Amino acid sequence: MDSNPPTTAQDEVAELLSDLIRIDTTNTGDTATSAGERTAAEWVACKLAEVGIDSQIVESEPGRASLVARIEGADRSRPALLIHGHLDVVPADPAEWSVHPFSGEERDGYIWGRGAVDMKDMDAMVLALVREWARTGVQPPRDIVLAFVADEEAGGKLGAHHLVDQHRDLLEGCTEAISEVGGFSITVHDDLRLYLVQTAEKGLAWMRLTAGGKPGHGSFVHDDNAVTRLAEAVARLGSHRFPLTLTPPMREFLAAVEEAYGIELDPAEPEQALARLGSISRMVGAALRNTANPTMLHAGYKANVIPGTASAVVDGRFLYGQEEEFERQLAALVGEGIQREWLVHDQAVETTFDGPLVDAMAAALKAEDDGARPVPFTMSGGTDAKSFQRLGMRCFGFSPLRLPPDLDFAALFHGIDERVPVESLKFGIRVLDRFLRSA
Repeated sequence: MDSNPPTTAQDEVAELLSDLIRIDTTNTGDTATSAGERTAAEWVACKLAEVGIDSQIVESEPGRASLVARIEGADRSRPALLIHGHLDVVPADPAEWSVHPFSGEERDGYIWGRGAVDMKDMDAMVLALVREWARTGVQPPRDIVLAFVADEEAGGKLGAHHLVDQHRDLLEGCTEAISEVGGFSITVHDDLRLYLVQTAEKGLAWMRLTAGGKPGHGSFVHDDNAVTRLAEAVARLGSHRFPLTLTPPMREFLAAVEEAYGIELDPAEPEQALARLGSISRMVGAALRNTANPTMLHAGYKANVIPGTASAVVDGRFLYGQEEEFERQLAALVGEGIQREWLVHDQAVETTFDGPLVDAMAAALKAEDDGARPVPFTMSGGTDAKSFQRLGMRCFGFSPLRLPPDLDFAALFHGIDERVPVESLKFGIRVLDRFLRSA
């Protein structure tokens, strides 16, 4: 007789995450130099098949694979819940890390590696949980659709966008969705933690600016220089502070900060209050206004030749309801003589912090942490919610993690030495289990 206890989700989540991190799924933004998404999707398919869960893999381009599986619920008449997570990660340079970024090493109570928090941790938690359910015969109250997708880190065109455009039958019946960057804790004091649930995210406006000018010899006096014209526009953008715009989720969030910390917030300078949140204030504070940050420059081919063109890439983000205003702001800042081309342009997303799904999130968090206080917030970055919202789904960021108070969580996204506490993963499993049994 086998005396070993059955494997639980909490037992295997760390190992699953380590194994998934070891599959290098670097997304460079170019299929020719990206890697691993097909391998990762096949690995997920095998893990699901081991417990009798069927899945389907679809490709948008060779190797750019996403996986979808449906777990039947007890009440098939109810709308389905989508849980989506991306398999790709941003590049990582091993020379900059304390451990190899694709080692999945467990050290000091953490799993280390690229994707540990963005977002293979959620992938592993969901996978571990549904595997335990399948082994023990648990059936959710309604259908749950799992989507492990490609290409999120480059805007989702080859992943979530492709599913919505070409395979929406796989998402049939889904009216609500959960995914990354939400449900994590900020410790106020020993018996109070704010858990930030993402109800909104900024729109994407990645753009290329191109300036033209008269080429010529670098030794001449030159009044029509493309590099100069571009540099002036880039400097205006990079140094500009866009006006404060308080959206409904951020008003709710700031009110929660006031109450939790017992402070009175200056509505004209809310950043002062957010500073109490530590490093996470960088992520949250960026959702108080539109932003445009130059990230790449290209011009010229020789030291003594004035080029005819110069270009820059700018990462623009706009708040919900601010798209037209943001374009007016850009036009005024960039000025004349500069061509603007969208590289990735996608909508902002926002929903309200109410309803049975939100109630279920809050109840699950409070059941596992009696000091939990769930609050809505707007994320400054973007997720695949932009794609799935096009099908009318209410989208939330809910990847629950109770974090150590001293962990610089915001710095781990796309950062060096990305890592997640094993105990936080186990907490997330417990919360997701309670949530999904009642959602």
